[in-house]
Amino acid sequence: MPYQKTTRDITITVQPAYLEDQSQPTKGHFVWAYQVRIENGGHETVQLLNRHWRITDARGRNHEVRGPGVVGEQPVLKPGEAFEYTSGTPLATPSGFMVGSYGMETAGGEQFDAEVPAFSLDSPHQRGQIN
Repeated sequence: MPYQKTTRDITITVQPAYLEDQSQPTKGHFVWAYQVRIENGGHETVQLLNRHWRITDARGRNHEVRGPGVVGEQPVLKPGEAFEYTSGTPLATPSGFMVGSYGMETAGGEQFDAEVPAFSLDSPHQRGQIN
């Protein structure tokens, strides 16, 4: 199921997927991919400058990630344009969740954070836990 949130006409949709073939549950290694679509529904051009993620596992341990762009790019989105990418994350537990934001800048130099919706990382190996 996709997760979606809109901030200042920037709609971010995330679709996570558990990667059984890259996970090793007996060794406490669980891997997810997540596909992200960033769509500019506004009237001004924006550029994604940086990202901030907070990744939380089933034991409540947090890991924060900050850095420039996404997948090595800082895409510029004109009105009506979208950018899609796929990334991934490992966890030491069979479930968790992620939430974050993208630092955006308008063509006029105004900066704002476009919020990424919190999304659940669930595997078939969890024991009845729902995030």
